[in-house]
Amino acid sequence: MTRPRATATGFIAVLLWALLALFTVGSAPVPPLQLNAICFAIGGTLGLVWVLARGEAALLRQISWKVYVFGTVGLFGYHALYFSALRLAPAAEAGLIAYLWPLLIVLMSGLLPGERLRPAHVLGALAGFAGAALIVARGAMTGFEAAALPGYGLALLCALTWSSYSVLSRRLGTVPTASVAVFCLATAALSWPLHLIFEETVWPQAAQGWLSVAALGLGPVGLAFYVWDIGVKRGDIQLLGVASYAAPLLSTLVLVGAGVAVPTPTLFAAALLITGGAALAARASRRAADQA
Repeated sequence: MTRPRATATGFIAVLLWALLALFTVGSAPVPPLQLNAICFAIGGTLGLVWVLARGEAALLRQISWKVYVFGTVGLFGYHALYFSALRLAPAAEAGLIAYLWPLLIVLMSGLLPGERLRPAHVLGALAGFAGAALIVARGAMTGFEAAALPGYGLALLCALTWSSYSVLSRRLGTVPTASVAVFCLATAALSWPLHLIFEETVWPQAAQGWLSVAALGLGPVGLAFYVWDIGVKRGDIQLLGVASYAAPLLSTLVLVGAGVAVPTPTLFAAALLITGGAALAARASRRAADQA
């Protein structure tokens, strides 16, 4: 697979994550860890069926247990930290801190062999983060509260976890994407007992709820991780990092289209920042490719 094609494949994950908020709203009142367990079970089963259909089951036995631990910690750790952060701190502020991960991916990727961090990558990442901040904060940031500091800390760990997972996955380029199926199933297996300990089991109340849960497991918490694995291992990880800022923008547009959110001038300002940031990063990546 060529580098541009792998990058485009990775961007499919960003498109799928844009549906995360809509489907999460539709899945209410299922609690977070229970939803995590169900969705990752669906995503993992989907991947396992794909692996078996391709006759690649033997590949799973050849992968080191250390890789499985790494992948499970990445997927489970990110979501556990994210849900916990939103419980201990205001959602807007915690969400903004957690969404530092695309910026961290761009900056950390410069340390990878064969990669070079250019000023345009940094400028593009900062512009994209500013756009994401406008969307997540919605202009309602009123300052940090001391009581919420533990939540803010967990949100920062959340961003560090996913950015580290994505960048370090690049070093596992020879590990087949089939391994993600095991990551998902292991994450589901860890999420369920934690749900039983900390949450009350609540199942969807209507068909819409069940469809939303199924859609989450098939897309944003399923297929997205497989295509993202391909993108970060074989594609332009710096461009993917900046392009990831499109997720909050596209998510907001989806919510507006579904009648859940109202369009505002802030949305259009964010669109300019995110699009401009992605354009800067894309231009830098093309220059790097031409000089290679």
